[in-house]
Formats: sequence, C-alpha cells, structure tokens
Amino acid sequence: MRVFVKPGSLHGSLQVPGSKSHTIRAALLSLLSEGQSIICNPLSSGDGLNALSAAKAFGATVEEREGCWVIDGKGAALVAPDDCINTGNSGTTTCFFTSVAALGDGWTVITGDEQIRRRPIKRLVDALNTLGATAFLTRTGQESPPVVIKGIMKGGKVRINGNNSQYVSSLLLSCPLAKGDTEIVVDEPLETPYVQITLDWMQRYGVQVERSDDYTRFYIKGRQNYRPGTFTIPADFSAVAFPLVAAILSDSDLLLTSLDFKDSQGDKRVIEVLRAMGANVVKHEEKGILRVQGCATLQGGQTIDLGDIPDSLPALAVAATQAHGITTFTNLRHVRQKETDRVAEMATKLNALGCDLEVGEDSLVVRGPTKVRGGVVTSSHDHRIAMAMVALALSTEEGLVVEDAECVSVSFPGFFDAFRACGVEIREMDA
Repeated sequence: MRVFVKPGSLHGSLQVPGSKSHTIRAALLSLLSEGQSIICNPLSSGDGLNALSAAKAFGATVEEREGCWVIDGKGAALVAPDDCINTGNSGTTTCFFTSVAALGDGWTVITGDEQIRRRPIKRLVDALNTLGATAFLTRTGQESPPVVIKGIMKGGKVRINGNNSQYVSSLLLSCPLAKGDTEIVVDEPLETPYVQITLDWMQRYGVQVERSDDYTRFYIKGRQNYRPGTFTIPADFSAVAFPLVAAILSDSDLLLTSLDFKDSQGDKRVIEVLRAMGANVVKHEEKGILRVQGCATLQGGQTIDLGDIPDSLPALAVAATQAHGITTFTNLRHVRQKETDRVAEMATKLNALGCDLEVGEDSLVVRGPTKVRGGVVTSSHDHRIAMAMVALALSTEEGLVVEDAECVSVSFPGFFDAFRACGVEIREMDA
C-alpha cells in the first residue's frame, strides 16, 4: 500500500493500542496456565495475533471477543503442533515460543517471514541445548530460523549474552515449567526494561524469580505452575512515540490518552528525551494523559544511549533531524538486528530526503535542523520506519509518499484512521 501524507497537524485526542510486548507475554503465559485467562485490550493484529496463533498451536483454546481474548491454557500438558508454526514478522513470538517448544515431548518447527529467517537465534538454541532440550537450525552455516525443537527441558545453569533481551525473556518464561531448577547468567544485559516486563507478567501469573539488581543473574525453581487470571494490556509506549513526534514537529495540540506512566515499558523515556530537546509535552499522570503542543524550537546537543529502548530510534531520529545542533545516538548494535537494520535504513532514507545523518559502528549522528521538501520513501516493510516517516511528513513542505505502509498494523492497527481523525490528510494511492 502506498499512501500520501499531506503536511498538517494533529488536534484532539488519540488513543494508541495495547502494547505488543505485553500482549505476547500474556498470550504465552495464558497458554502455560492450566485454566481460563481473560486478556483485555490485547493488540489484536500483527504480532499479537501471531502470538495467539502460536498459543493455539500448542493446544490453547481461544475465543476472541470484542476487546478481549478468552484463553483456556494447557499448563505443562502442551500438545505437539500439527504443523510448522509460522510467526510471520514477529521476532518476539519466534524467540519466546522456541523455548515453549522445549517444554513438550514432541517435535516443533518454527519459522517466519523473510526478515525472521534472517534474524539470528542461535544463542537461544545453544542455551536450550545446554538446559537439556534438543534444538537445531535447519540451514548449514545459518544462525536464523527455521528452528526445530524438542523437549523436555531439564534445567541447569546456562550463560547467555544479553544484547538481545528476547533470549533472556524467552528462557525466563519457560524455565519455571522445566523439570529442575535453572540459573541464568547474562553477559552484557541490554533492553532491561523488557526483561522487567517479563518478570512483572510472571509475577501476575503467580511465579516468582530470584534475580540480581543488575539483571545479570536469575534463579528459577522448576516444576512451578502459572495461575490463570484476568488482565488488562496497557497502552504501548513504543507506539506513543510516533504521534508524539508528529505533533512536536507540527502546529499541533494533541492529547494522548489511556497511558499508564507506572508501567515498566522503557520507551516511556522517549517523553523525557523529547522534553530535553525542548518539546512542549505535559504529563497528567493521574489521568493517564500527555498533552503535546507543537512548533517548539528543538535543540540537539544530546548523546542518547538507546541500549534499553532500541525501538525508539526511528521516531527519535526523525525528531533529531529538526533539532538545532548535533544529536548522537549510541549503543545501537542490537538496533541493527530488528525487523531491519534500522540504523542504516533510517540514515539512508533521511539522507535521501536531504537530512544529514552519519552511521557509526555503534552510533548514529544527526545534524539539524533540515527542512524536508518532500519525496517518496519506502518502509522496507518495517512498521516503525513507516510510522516514523508519517510523523516526519507532517512537517515537510510538500508531504511524503510512504510505500509498503500497510506494515503499520503490526503494532498499531488503525494508525492511519487515528491520524485522520485528528485532522491529518492521508490518501491511499494506486500501486
């Protein structure tokens, strides 16, 4: 799908959907609980539905109602999937359910789309083998899916690199159902807010984990049981970043609603980063509201470590192109292993529009401000790149055409309709 986004502004109220990260964890833990769970406000598209489909493949019974999922889980009595599990474009679902497969006595094959089949998973595969499962990759010389897994995971001690928090969370979620206790030692932990989200969800389902304060060591007792319940998925701060930046860069007055500022999501730090740039953003914590008024003069000069909030790079890079001075983003190795190499992709696309970005091995330097006239960009089938380009389009002189824009539904179903409802002109174009 190609869309033309006209220069404009956002006015009124906008509610972002439920968090992708929370939804996937809730679907998985509902599967691993014996009994019925009700998940309210799930992300019922893209990655959320991929996780729900994976839960069904292992035996969960699911009823999709308006605004909620009713999931009857299997506990430890998982069934072997009848077919290969295709996780689509969801890296989180791929990693998390790879460890789930290690709990069952049958064979499971997990694959995904072209991007997933390029994303490394070997470190997780090696960890599962260390813990007594059987796991291997199907392609010689490749470190990415398809992956084949068989249990039963016994437990033990395992060391894993923490640059990708999905590996750590994957082990944490499944190890309580292993036959024995497990100790996980994590080297170079990054993205630790995502690990904390995992621990929070495990606690909601009745399982406790001993951990060090720096997220480098975890101890999990085996043969535990998750308990089902009723839970509400909070709004997605990763998705908040895009209307937030769009409003900051344009003559907007926007309310972002239904936010939980006490949630563990690391991407809520984007608010403070943008405030430090000079953005006019006011939090009403008790009401769960952000008020954003645009057209403030933004200042660069910051060095921003994105080790814990890698998903914020596309939105923040767009904001930095309109800030006076140099903004440097650091600790980006893991950002290059997401749906795309987002560091290289954002630099290439923004430089083609006349901006000034320089890629380092582990950094991205943005010099601004640059007035963008307009043009045509592709999302590279990456939902966060697509939304970042829509945010930029509002402040351009002539607007932007964004190609392959349908991927926004991965994490923000109704994204274009939400922008239209706030006054932005977005027009679908013929291919």
